[in-house]
Amino acid sequence: MEPRVTLWRTPRWLASSVRNKLLAMALLPLLVAFPLMALLLLLWGNVAYDRLLITKVRSDLAVAHGYFEQVLSEVGSGTLGVAGSQALYAALQTPPASDRNGLNEQLALARERLGLDFLLLYNAQGQSLARAVPTGLSRADATAPIPRMPAALGTALQPARTQGAQARLLLLEPEALDALAPHLSQRLRIPLVATRNAAPATREAEHRAMVMLSTHPVLDAKGQTIAVLAGGLLLNQNLDFIDHINRIVYPDGALPFGSQGTATLFMDDVRITTNVRLFQDQRAIGTRVSQAVRDAVLGRGNTWLDRAFVVNDWYVSAYEPLQDATGARIGMLYVGFTEAPFRLVRYAMMAALGLIFLLVALLSAVLSIRWARSIFQPVQHMNRTMQLVEDGQSTARVGELQARDELGALAGHLDELLDVIDDKTAALQRWGEELDHKVAERTQELEASNASLQLAQQQLVKSEKLAAIGQLTASIAHEINNPIAVMQGNLDLMRETLGAHAQPVRGELQLLDEQVERMRLIVTQLLQYARPTEYAGYVESIDLNRTVNDCLVLVGHLLAQTHIEVQRELQGTRRVGCNRQELQQVIINLLINAIQAMPQGGVLRLVTLDWTPEGRHSVHAGGALLRVEDSGHGLSADAQERLFRPFFTTKNDGNGLGLWISQGLVERYGGSISAANREDGSGAVFSVKLLTEPQAPSATPTNDGRPGGL
Repeated sequence: MEPRVTLWRTPRWLASSVRNKLLAMALLPLLVAFPLMALLLLLWGNVAYDRLLITKVRSDLAVAHGYFEQVLSEVGSGTLGVAGSQALYAALQTPPASDRNGLNEQLALARERLGLDFLLLYNAQGQSLARAVPTGLSRADATAPIPRMPAALGTALQPARTQGAQARLLLLEPEALDALAPHLSQRLRIPLVATRNAAPATREAEHRAMVMLSTHPVLDAKGQTIAVLAGGLLLNQNLDFIDHINRIVYPDGALPFGSQGTATLFMDDVRITTNVRLFQDQRAIGTRVSQAVRDAVLGRGNTWLDRAFVVNDWYVSAYEPLQDATGARIGMLYVGFTEAPFRLVRYAMMAALGLIFLLVALLSAVLSIRWARSIFQPVQHMNRTMQLVEDGQSTARVGELQARDELGALAGHLDELLDVIDDKTAALQRWGEELDHKVAERTQELEASNASLQLAQQQLVKSEKLAAIGQLTASIAHEINNPIAVMQGNLDLMRETLGAHAQPVRGELQLLDEQVERMRLIVTQLLQYARPTEYAGYVESIDLNRTVNDCLVLVGHLLAQTHIEVQRELQGTRRVGCNRQELQQVIINLLINAIQAMPQGGVLRLVTLDWTPEGRHSVHAGGALLRVEDSGHGLSADAQERLFRPFFTTKNDGNGLGLWISQGLVERYGGSISAANREDGSGAVFSVKLLTEPQAPSATPTNDGRPGGL
């Protein structure tokens, strides 16, 4: 046989003490499971917190995108409204040379009303007719000739015929913007500012213009295009526009913890209008976005929802690409808020959570140690008491314990058992001394007799000693058997209740089992001399049904180890006169025999009935009948004949006294016990008849030669 390989050996300090085992069981989850749970919760909380911030900035971007689209629609619908107005159509019917100033004034009023940066009118061939003159423009600039429609606007008539109500987003070269609105040229040049993490760039300034442009035809009565109206809004350094977006997305009080919300418009990767500050009052116009964001948004067309370094601080950021009329990505729309306040709040929450976990762990450790102490202290007391008793200190006791559970009850039963043993030992010694004194007196009286009388005297002394020992042992066996059974039952119940938690105290429980078994062996040896029928217990009126149920509880640990089904038909209504403990001893003995007769499982049937002797109808006559039926192999003819004789047993580990003692206990109260096989031959049935009013049985010899009297 190959030697067994042990992968992990229990440390000596842990294996030698149940206290250390229980403390290890109590503290190990706190030292391992609690920190692990705290770490997992912190990680999950960190991820969840980030998701909440991303969800917040995603909704902010949706609001900004909605407003941006609304402005595009307003530019387009406003231009469309002016192009389709009757006033403009009527003004076009007059000679242009004579009423050009009127057209200019009409377009200027419309531009002011719509909030546009420019509004121009071209004929069907792209030649200029009129334009809105901005307030404050010099007379020379106001009367300067208007160039033709820029080529960047596309074909003048064809887009105008097919364009919807929404404006287009376009990038225009400086020359194209000069042709549309020369007064806006000063807003075009944006010097590039060196920005951390931005992509390398060779240019020093941005000169192009990003505009919202809308072109619509002016139709005559026949639906023919007689003019084209072009209106638009320049986004370069349009601070009012970006500040309005920021107020819509981040109104006062929208962000907690002092976080600042920002919004930005990008042309390519350059901030052309923003409320992000480069310094205290200087906006970060001309700074550029990081290369990672540029590649994700402008390169791949994705929406960026993550933290990003913006100019000089970390922001929870959202970027989405902006496309022109051809679908090309020409810029980005950005919203975001500073991350630092939320980061500080996150760290504070993590610290608070860690502190809570630490306090809970400390409190749990204190409670666990106290609960563990309530388990190992009674076991230590009982173990120390048993060692003292083994060393000869018979007065050692466990004493009063605070525990009120099974361990406390077990300690109390142990003290009671030790008290009973001490009392019976003292009584045995006292009676032995009295017996020796009587024997000495009798010996002195017979010293003068001859040798035959001396032999008779020796036999008489031996008989009297045996009789006295029989009386003493019967009393001791009767008093000790019940505490032993209760202790064993509580031990088994404790193992079943604790389950896997009983492993740390398995050695101590095994020690208690050995001590109980040691006492059981002593009682078994004493029973060889016992004559239990000579000592009747205290008689009381007993409910047989309740006693049967109580006995089932006492043997419940044996039933739990089998596959036996218990069937109860408790129909008896009469009470019986008997000693409760002795009746429990009889019923438990029958139940144990039935369980042992069905090692593979079966059916245990318990029946109680009222019983009246034939020919007698008095309410005081008769009593109750108990039948204990099993589904085992039944009784052989030889077993039925010798079943109630002392020392007859069919088990290898039995002493053959159980049924003999049970018969004596039942007969002393005028009852009877009998055994037979079931009618179908599938097991044995034991019948116990008990009287309501116990009577002394007739003094007829029993089947072992004992007199049947009390």
